[in-house]
Amino acid sequence: MSHEIDHGEFVKRLSEAHRRLLGYLLSLLGNRHDAEDVLQRASVTMWRRFETFEPGTDFMAWASTVAFYEAKNFQRVAARSRLRFDDDLLNTLAAERLDDLRHLDGRLDALEKCVGKLDTANRKLVEAVYGDDADIAALAAQLGRAPQTLYNRLNVIRRMLADCVERRLAEAHT
Repeated sequence: MSHEIDHGEFVKRLSEAHRRLLGYLLSLLGNRHDAEDVLQRASVTMWRRFETFEPGTDFMAWASTVAFYEAKNFQRVAARSRLRFDDDLLNTLAAERLDDLRHLDGRLDALEKCVGKLDTANRKLVEAVYGDDADIAALAAQLGRAPQTLYNRLNVIRRMLADCVERRLAEAHT
């Protein structure tokens, strides 16, 4: 197998795992921007070390190990990180989160379909708050509403989405 084909395979596998790796790092670091930074660093490290990946083994397990060590390093050196865990807690979180990753794709697919079923106003609110990381107070001011009104609406939407996701997952398992 040529070097070029190996890297094509790497790009394919990393693209498929990107969303799960970002969620994994977000659960470890608690901040989306930090998780994105660490994923970018981990991706570069994975690119450089892809020859150590054993074909036929679990790419996600290999990639999440690289991401875990990048997260640990980030926690040690990043002054921006507001949330710091000791190594034992980070190891525990990483192990538990890795188990969750195996079931994440089905949940994310169900969530995307459920968000797609929301009416336009609710979908735009969800996308603004969760997709654009909008500040609720600023968004409320922009919409001419009280922040508590948006929080209340988001709680209703979250319950609707959770119920929808659970129904879809139950249907998929029957």
